[in-house]
Amino acid sequence: MLRSSQLLVTLFCLSLLSPTLLAQESSFAPRLPQSVLDVIPPSQRVAGPLGNMRFTQRDCRALPIEEVRRRIVNTAIQEWAFFGFSTDLQPRELDRESTGPRRPFVYPRLSPNESERLASSIAGYWSATPNSDWILQRQNSRWQTEGFSARWRDAWSAAFISWVMCEGGLGEPQQFQRAIAHHSYIDQAILAAQGQNTEAVYEAVPLGKKEISPGDLLCRGSRPAYRSIAQRAAQIGEGARTHCDIVVKVDAQKEQISVIGGNVRATVRMKVLPATSEQQQPLHPIADNGRQLFAHLKLLAPEIEANAFDLSPTIRQCACNPTL
Repeated sequence: MLRSSQLLVTLFCLSLLSPTLLAQESSFAPRLPQSVLDVIPPSQRVAGPLGNMRFTQRDCRALPIEEVRRRIVNTAIQEWAFFGFSTDLQPRELDRESTGPRRPFVYPRLSPNESERLASSIAGYWSATPNSDWILQRQNSRWQTEGFSARWRDAWSAAFISWVMCEGGLGEPQQFQRAIAHHSYIDQAILAAQGQNTEAVYEAVPLGKKEISPGDLLCRGSRPAYRSIAQRAAQIGEGARTHCDIVVKVDAQKEQISVIGGNVRATVRMKVLPATSEQQQPLHPIADNGRQLFAHLKLLAPEIEANAFDLSPTIRQCACNPTL
């Protein structure tokens, strides 16, 4: 039922965007013209066919901090739409008969055609991370041996975040440490909160300590499974398997926080997280797919509307909300 209702609304949105889209294999929204949303597609940062692809652009924008928060949100939403509106509406309570949350359905893998369509965009995300040429070359080798539909050999969620920040206006590494792994910029935000990095634009705070706003980041750890910022602070500089998503909407009435991340089930996906404001704390998520979030990275920039998602150019162009 959930899948059907989302599909119907998505198709309606896409019919408003372009009638020709309904005839295509998958449902996605094309990126907006730069006259509507001034974002350079990641696919324009690479050149060459799959199997022989190379980076051609690695520069990033440097914009006034007053412009950054909205650009981060709008850029993430456009990529989510381009990847096909994938959405995970997470339950408020866990299934008592299992160790994880109930899922409405099993998410399918990307089709070979979709993998090929999105390959240059994912490669463009990697272009925003330093010292990542070897990753693209390793993927070229995979395409040569396994075909153009082969999935990415390396997890690209941190590359997605890095590219969004690059295009969002945080072009200087002292502002945001773009990297192939999330823990690099998490550590930067922890040091910023400790007063050791005064140029960083994100600072790490415990969940429920400060208001969560669109443009902030929410982070969890899996190896190790951090339960607090202090646990990560004791291991700063060490490798860790972590993941962060970009907040795009905060709905206090529904007690939900919507986030967008990359390489979530091999796509750019939105997760609608159940949230709480118990004990007079600011609204914060209960969990991410049953896994504990350990850090809120607060963007030190002017606030924007809590419903920035609904006001973004992509959704306004669509004239409806494809997640509901």
